[in-house]
Amino acid sequence: MSTRHFDIVVIGSGPGGEGAAMKAAKEGKRVCMVDNRVLVGGACTHTATIPSKALRHAIQRLVDVQNDHPELRVELAKVSKFKDMMRKASSVVARQVQLRTTFYERNRVELSIGHGRFLDANTLEVTDPRGASELLSAKSFVIATGSRPYRPPELDFTHPRIFDSDTILTMNETPMTMLIYGAGVIGCEYASMFRMLGVKVDLVNTRDRLLSFLDDEISDALSYHLREQGVLIRHQEQMERVEPTDDGVVLHLKSGKRLKTEIFLWANGRTGNTHDMGLDKLGIQTDSRGNVQVNDAYQTVVPHIYAVGDVVGIPSLASASYDQGRFAATHIVEGRLEHKLVKDIPSGIYTSPEISSLGRTEQELTHQNVPYEVGHAFFKSLARAQITGRTVGMLKLLFHRDTREILGIHCLGDNASEIIHIGQAIMSQEGPGNTIDYFVNTTFNYPTMAEAYRVAALNGLNRLF
Repeated sequence: MSTRHFDIVVIGSGPGGEGAAMKAAKEGKRVCMVDNRVLVGGACTHTATIPSKALRHAIQRLVDVQNDHPELRVELAKVSKFKDMMRKASSVVARQVQLRTTFYERNRVELSIGHGRFLDANTLEVTDPRGASELLSAKSFVIATGSRPYRPPELDFTHPRIFDSDTILTMNETPMTMLIYGAGVIGCEYASMFRMLGVKVDLVNTRDRLLSFLDDEISDALSYHLREQGVLIRHQEQMERVEPTDDGVVLHLKSGKRLKTEIFLWANGRTGNTHDMGLDKLGIQTDSRGNVQVNDAYQTVVPHIYAVGDVVGIPSLASASYDQGRFAATHIVEGRLEHKLVKDIPSGIYTSPEISSLGRTEQELTHQNVPYEVGHAFFKSLARAQITGRTVGMLKLLFHRDTREILGIHCLGDNASEIIHIGQAIMSQEGPGNTIDYFVNTTFNYPTMAEAYRVAALNGLNRLF
C-alpha cells in the first residue's frame, strides 16, 4: 500500500481542525484533512451547534409572529411542527458545508474521507466507509475529532422514544410532553426551545442549581424565566432506571419519584471521539470520558501529536476550538505560544433568554477577596429594547473599586452573545486601557442595545464613595 506524505495531518474537520488546517496551509505547509464524514464541518455543523441554533432561531421567529399576530395563531400552529422547523436548520447546514468546502479548495488542503487510526507515531491509516484504506504520513498531527453525547450502557437508544442531543434533531413530530435528563447547557437550551413550541417540559437537574458556573444572579434569572415559561425544574435528582413503554417512557429517580413522558431526552455529558484511534499504543491515554490530556501548547505526551477542541474537554465551545486549532498550528509552524488566542473566551448559551459571560463572577471575586463593585442595566429601561419588545434581560458589569478595571461581564437577554463583545474589546486591553470609565466617556448610538454599557457603568460608578 502506497503512503502519501504531508507536513501536517489534521483529524476532524470541525472548528478545531479547520482552524489548525487553515493556519498551517496559509503558512505554506502541505496539509491533509481526515474526516469520517463525506461533508466537512464536523459535529458542530452537522449535529450540534449550527443545526440546534438554526432550529432555535426558527422557533423564536414563529413565537414572535404568534405574539405579534394572535389572530393567526391557529393557522401558524399548522406549520409549527418540529420537522418544519428543522427544514430551516437543514438549509443553513447545507450553506455552511458549501462555504467550508471552498476554504479547503482555496487553500489546497487535501481531504481524506474515513476513520483515522495510528499505526505508529508518524503513520495514520484511513479506512473509508466501503472498507478501502490508505496510509498518510506526517511530521505533525492534530487530533480534532470532537465529541458525541455520552450514552450510558443501561439506556436503550434504539427505542423510538429515547433520544440524545444528536438524534433529537431527527425527530419528525412535535411531542406533547418531554423529559430532559441533564440540565447543563444543552439540556437548558433544548428545554427552552421545546417549551417555546408548546411542549410540556420536565427538566431534571442532577445538581442544586442551573449552570452553576455562571454568576449566581444570571443563573437565578435563567431559572426564573424557564419556570415562568412553564418548564418544571427538578433539582438534585439522580436517575435510577428508565422504563420504556408502548406509549411513553417512565423515569424512576433515586428519590422515589416516577415521571412519565412521551419523549425522553438524555443530555447528561459528552464523550471525546477517541475510540479505536490507536492512541493507547502510542502512550496517549484518555480519561473515562474519552478526553485527551494536553499541555499548554496542546501537545499530547507525544510532542508532535497535538489535540484541540472538545476532545480535550472544557471549555468545549466551537469558538474556543477554532482558536485552539490556530494556536496548535502556530506552535507547530513557528514554535511559539500565542496565549491570547485561548484566554478569556466568552461563553454563549442559547436559551430563551440568551446568556453570555466573560471573566469572573461575583462569587469568585468574593472568594478571592477582590474589592469589586456592580453596575446593572436592565433591558426594560432601554429605549431600543422597548421598541423591539425584547425587554427581558440585563447587562451586569463587575469592576475593581480602586483601579476601575473590568473584571467580569454577564449578560442575559436577546442577543446577549453579540452584546458581550463590546465589553470584551475593552476588557482585553492591557493596563489602564481596561477601565469602566470608557463607557461613560464614549458616545453610543441612540437608541441601541450597546447603550446598556453606559447605563451599567454609570449605575456602578454611582455606588462608589
